[in-house]
Amino acid sequence: MALLVTVLSVSLLAIGVLSAVGWVVSVADSAPNISQLHARDQGQVSEVFSANGKPLGFLKSTVLRTVVPSSEIPNTLRQATVAIEDRRFYQHGGVDYYAILRAGLRDLFNGGGSIQGGSTLTMQLVRNTYIPGRYLKHRDLRYKIIDAKLAEQLEKAHSRSWILDHYLNDVPYGTVLGQNAYGVGAASQLFFNKPVSQLNLAQVALLAGLPQAPTSFNPFLHPVDARGRRQEVLQAMVTSGYISQTQADAANAEPLQVQQNDHFTQRHEPYVLDYVQQTLVQQLGKRVVDRGGLKIYTTINPVYEQEARASILSELSQPGDPAAAVVTVNPANGNILAMANSTTYQQSQFDYATQANRQTGSAFKVFALMALIHDYQGNPNTTYYTSKQLVPGWLPGYPTYGVETSEHTYQGTINITKATVLSDNTVFAQLAADIGFKKLDAMAHAMGITSPLQGNPSEVIGGLYKGVSALQMADAYATVANGGYHYPATVISKVILANGTVVNLGSPQPTQVFTPAEAYAAIQVLKGVITSGTGTAANYGCPAAGKTGTTSNYTDAWFVGFTPQLSTAVWVGYPTETTSMNDVNGLGPGFGGTLAAPIWHTYMREAEAGYCGDFTAPTTQFVGKPFYGAAYHYAVGGSQYQYTYTVPGTHGTPTLPITTTTPATPTTPTTGGQYTNPQLYNPTPQPPTGNGNGNGNGNGTVPPTGTGTGAGSGGAGAGG
Repeated sequence: MALLVTVLSVSLLAIGVLSAVGWVVSVADSAPNISQLHARDQGQVSEVFSANGKPLGFLKSTVLRTVVPSSEIPNTLRQATVAIEDRRFYQHGGVDYYAILRAGLRDLFNGGGSIQGGSTLTMQLVRNTYIPGRYLKHRDLRYKIIDAKLAEQLEKAHSRSWILDHYLNDVPYGTVLGQNAYGVGAASQLFFNKPVSQLNLAQVALLAGLPQAPTSFNPFLHPVDARGRRQEVLQAMVTSGYISQTQADAANAEPLQVQQNDHFTQRHEPYVLDYVQQTLVQQLGKRVVDRGGLKIYTTINPVYEQEARASILSELSQPGDPAAAVVTVNPANGNILAMANSTTYQQSQFDYATQANRQTGSAFKVFALMALIHDYQGNPNTTYYTSKQLVPGWLPGYPTYGVETSEHTYQGTINITKATVLSDNTVFAQLAADIGFKKLDAMAHAMGITSPLQGNPSEVIGGLYKGVSALQMADAYATVANGGYHYPATVISKVILANGTVVNLGSPQPTQVFTPAEAYAAIQVLKGVITSGTGTAANYGCPAAGKTGTTSNYTDAWFVGFTPQLSTAVWVGYPTETTSMNDVNGLGPGFGGTLAAPIWHTYMREAEAGYCGDFTAPTTQFVGKPFYGAAYHYAVGGSQYQYTYTVPGTHGTPTLPITTTTPATPTTPTTGGQYTNPQLYNPTPQPPTGNGNGNGNGNGTVPPTGTGTGAGSGGAGAGG
């Protein structure tokens, strides 16, 4: 009732009619009660941590707010705030009637319009967090009545300490470099680069003086005004009996002590932080992420990140060198351990590790190998194809699709194991046709490829519709490394929400794609790529398996490989997808075995940290059988070639002679990882754009617009 009498007195003076009584009552009754309102969530910053618990930085946000527990707020800050903002805070009941009366009279004699002043800390808290937006548009007497009503109700619902602490955690303190600090936690870091619990009296006084006019008293923008305001706060504390004049004079003699800093902007792994933010929106929703207050624990290993960048620089550090990306996935659970770029975030905010969807070249052949083994129980050692030029028209329905080697030399009749080791395009083109393009795509997607695939015949040699990222390739190869189970790649292990709820995201459920025996059979084949094939530069002396990839015109170079512990993809290429790597640092054409494999070698040697274990053989061995082709039957004879097995994974010796073009013997890499045998790569020239074959760089017309039915839309592999 006292509230109505006070406001009525102001109203009678301002309006001058008895009907003001009914109007005041009507306005108060029309407003919602505090119990019907929910405090607006002001949002908080969200902090990201590495796998070892060390901070990586904060998610991007223009609103800076960190809720500080009551125990960490200095009592001097509470006193300074009360002294300068609401001296009668502990006496009034949420509404200072005398202050409202003074404000009303001042408004009356100033011509009305908008009531200024008279607000208590409680009323400010109500205004900042409770009053619906429709009432905030007009700061008039109606607004003041509603403000007072809600403040009085809030005082009855909560203690003074609760109200003061919430005020200190919500009030705006100013803007620095586009970032707005709400609450004392963020303000203390933004202005002083230290937690609020460590502030001294001079700093407390400066902070307490900011809410009245955050821009005018901003110490970075207006240091003279900031000092004057600080002195005003200190004197208010003396008047209120909180400190002595001697203490105030000593604090006033101190410099401002502000320190511009990058506490909220420093980002140790900015590409990771961007990817984490994208993932959070997908997993938890934009509203949760925008609200903030999250503690996000990632799977990223900072040591691996450093080693990955160092490995890239060990090979590509000269001006004009191509870009590169390294991604590592833990095969045991799908956790992303590293995702590094050759560029810095200042140079480019484009993340090659996750955003660069590029053509894979022959690295895509692994999916055909797995489809052969799993879908048809085809034994790569006893399944034969003829390595030969495939002239346009060889594949029914695709009259312009041709596959050949750049040297026009071919291996003759060879098995899939040897074709994998030598990366023979012509053999894999026939194999893909025989197993079925839909089977190939299904296997790629099941293993972890998320980019769209369209069943183009040239996909098996890297002619993709959209291309894939290094993350996708590392994830997919991890499915082989762990024995046939695909774990969705994840960069977040857990998230602690603002309310303390823990959301576990680091243990995705696996899907079995093929059996451990089938995976082990493929591993034995892919080991040969490193020990005697196109990927010997990746060999660091420990058991590993993988595949090279090179696109035609040398626009993309890959090595994707794995050990029992780590699956790592390395991509090298220029940002412009049409730029060829013809002679990087004198290494000759940019093959995957020349540019990507040495980076993989250096990185994995360091990341494995002495581990040199082999893949565990399954209890049940894969036997398989010769595959003669399901769709077109391009496979050769099959049963006439009987292989004798001695050691699992060796190619064996045929008991019947096979007519072949004598292949060159693979050689070891020279210094820097360059190969001396060009026949191992056999680049496949591609017809011009629009003839259905793609131009080899991912820039072919999609879908093909040339005559006949095109075979692909991206760059086919160059054999390496």
